Order: sequence, then C-alpha cells, then structure tokens
Amino acid sequence: MELRDLKTFVVVARLQSFHRASDELHTAQSTVSARIAALENDLGVRLFERLGRRSVLTEPGRRLLDYARRMVDLEDETRAWVCGVGESRGSVSIRVPESLCAYRLGAVIRSVRQRFPFVALSFTACASEGLDKELRGGLTDLAFLMAESVSGKDLAVEALSVEGLALVCGPGHRLARKASVHAGDLAGETLVLSKADCSYRAMFEALLDAAGVETAPGLEFSSAAALRGCVLEGGGVSILPEFAVKGEIERGELKVLPWAGPRLETAVLMLHHREKWISPPLAAFMELVRMEFGLPASGGHAMGVPLGKGKPCC
Repeated sequence: MELRDLKTFVVVARLQSFHRASDELHTAQSTVSARIAALENDLGVRLFERLGRRSVLTEPGRRLLDYARRMVDLEDETRAWVCGVGESRGSVSIRVPESLCAYRLGAVIRSVRQRFPFVALSFTACASEGLDKELRGGLTDLAFLMAESVSGKDLAVEALSVEGLALVCGPGHRLARKASVHAGDLAGETLVLSKADCSYRAMFEALLDAAGVETAPGLEFSSAAALRGCVLEGGGVSILPEFAVKGEIERGELKVLPWAGPRLETAVLMLHHREKWISPPLAAFMELVRMEFGLPASGGHAMGVPLGKGKPCC
C-alpha cells in the first residue's frame, strides 16, 4: 500500500466525493480514481459504493479507515517533529454548530490559519447523528456540541462554558410586550426551531409537554441564518443561544421574551477520541478555543462531564 493512496482514501472517505477530493488534493479526478483503484486492487476489496452523488464506504472501507488515519497521522506527527510545527501540513476536520462557529470561533480560526498556513481546515455543520462513529473512525478530528452530556467512554469531553438561551420573537409579535411569558402563553404558537437533533430544543419542548401546552405545527430550518430571518419577519417564537442573537437584540430587531420558567441554558462541549493523535495544529486550535472561553490553556477541564444522558445539540 502506498501512503499517498491511503491519504487519498482518507480524503474521499471524509468528503464522500471523488470530485471534491480532487479539488482538495489539487489533482485530477482521474488521479484520485486511479489511486483508489490501486488500493482496492492491492487489498482485493471494494472500498466505496455510489449512492447518488455520494461515494460511501463499504464495510471493508470502514475497517480500513481507522488504520489509514493512524498511518496518515503518524506521517504528520513525524513531519511535525522533524521539520518543526511551522511546517505542519495535512488537514483538520471539525464539526461545530453553525452559530458557535460564526459567533465564537472566528478569531480562533484566523489565528490557527496564520500560524499553520499549509494546513487545511474543514468545518462541517454539526448534527449528532453518526458523530460518535465519525470520531471513532477518524473522519472527524474534533467536535463541538451544545448539550448537557455526551455518550461514549472512549471520547474525551471538555466543558467549555454554560451559555444562556434566549426565547425570542419579532418586535411585532403578540407576545413581544408581555411583562412575563409562561408556558401556557405559547399554546397554539408556532415554534421556529433548528432541524438538527438539538438538546436545548428537546429540553424546551419537554417543559411545554410537562405543562400540557400544545403548540401549532412548527417550522424547522437546517440553517441558523434562515431560522433567525424567519423569526425577524414575525414567523414565530424560537429558542437560541444568547450569543447568536445578541446583535439583533441590541438593534431591536428581536425581542427577548421574559421567560417565567426555570433558567434556559446549555453547556458547550469540545470532544475528540481519546486515542486520537493531537497534531500541533489541532492542539493549537484547542488551546485557542479554551482561551476564547476564558479557560486556562492547559486542557483537561471538566473531563467528568456526565456521560450517557441527553442528546447533543447543533
């Protein structure tokens, strides 16, 4: 097996596309196909199957992926030690909620990019489905979730902060001028929510269920920007991280409803596989994230976050 073929295999597996892999690797798609074919011929198995426009790993491909990532990581580690961290190359794959990436990680991304100009950073909007498998299989190097907890004893979890949640609506909404909003006030109301598997959404819906409140059929969005736009136009009521709507609230474009129930909040978690080699660029990214959230740059914070409860949020 050639290392370049394994590196190509890892990129195709992550992107689920020969075409996108050729763009990232700056090579022709025919070259990508030839490298995967050479690897399949060498191993005597088929590594990918076509599902529409996606190239999905077969069972042998999934078994190979973990080993391939370890070999690629070993090359990156060797290069980092021999050449110095400033010459680090390769890629870092991160799954992160859209709002968290947009409002809290911009400066971190810029700093890492300046320090490691030859490292490709890949950010994917986060959803809980399949995340544990991606971390264990090496498709994702690092993930961020807004959740109470995460399942998986082989995952290293750090609690970065506890963020407040805001119940918001447009300034012309019928609830915008109420001095206090109770669960019953939302009866028949349209909730505008994230389509992603979201723990704070589930928590809020559970509060309404416990109060016997039945809302109108909801609106779901996969895009945080589209969701906020709908609420701005008076489409309903939403629950969002306070940092994600701070600007709109200050400009009077959104109104925070004075929730009379228990405080609405969620933890922000950073996680990776415990056996994952932390490359210099990944280590720098994690350290800068800790500093962004006001934590000492030593790591290991809140590793005892409860496991096995709740659903991760995006």
